[in-house]
Amino acid sequence: MKTKKITKYIINWLNNYCKKNNLSGFIVGISGGIDSALTSTLCAMTNKKVILVSMPIRQNKTEYKRAIKHIDTLEKHHKNVSSYDIDLSNAFLEIEKVMPFDISKNNLAMANSRSRLRMTTLYSLAQANNCLVVGTGNKVEDFGIGFFTKYGDGGVDISPIADLNKTTVWEIAKELNIIEEIILASPTDGLWDDNRTDEEQIGASYKELEWAMEYKDDETNINKREKEVLKIYKKLNKMNEHKIKPIPICIIPEKLKK
Repeated sequence: MKTKKITKYIINWLNNYCKKNNLSGFIVGISGGIDSALTSTLCAMTNKKVILVSMPIRQNKTEYKRAIKHIDTLEKHHKNVSSYDIDLSNAFLEIEKVMPFDISKNNLAMANSRSRLRMTTLYSLAQANNCLVVGTGNKVEDFGIGFFTKYGDGGVDISPIADLNKTTVWEIAKELNIIEEIILASPTDGLWDDNRTDEEQIGASYKELEWAMEYKDDETNINKREKEVLKIYKKLNKMNEHKIKPIPICIIPEKLKK
């Protein structure tokens, strides 16, 4: 894997997109995970204005500390980087209070609401600073199984690592000396009070999902676990197709418009 060339390519892409659209820089939500750590590091390397935002909502302390440590590291090494630490726990509590009971007790609906509250916060800051909201999703999440919140962490302006598999994300992160505890941490979306990992939610590891995403051969020649992973991948890919593909538009026939 040509990690150095890929890194340079992404940095140039970010710079060119920013210049083309006459914007000042980038804003990235920092979770304490590897994807946001790599994305924010790549943005910092453009030398454009970069704003990093930690937005804890009843956040796991370990995740929060990793996020703050990463932010501190980037601010120390890049003069173009600044940050905000915005605790959204009380704002989210107010949303819970006004929701009908059957919705406030729906764990998935409220977990996704956390992500959408963070998206709203990022766009407020981005507009005030003439910046782009930068997506942190990788290829498997964004185009394989749709493992993101629609209009939450999926609500972004640009996605610099969305064509990178998770294993490539780890490789480049090591190359760029991202702090080891982030590289070694189990991936998690940080939307649940029980701190469940991505693998626990999905039922397969990212390495397995990358294999399933690329597998096109005869399924009779694979082992039991591989068949299970393919089943998981296909189920999630189909179920989340509405996130992966563009929003359907009802096109009115021209004869009906006259």
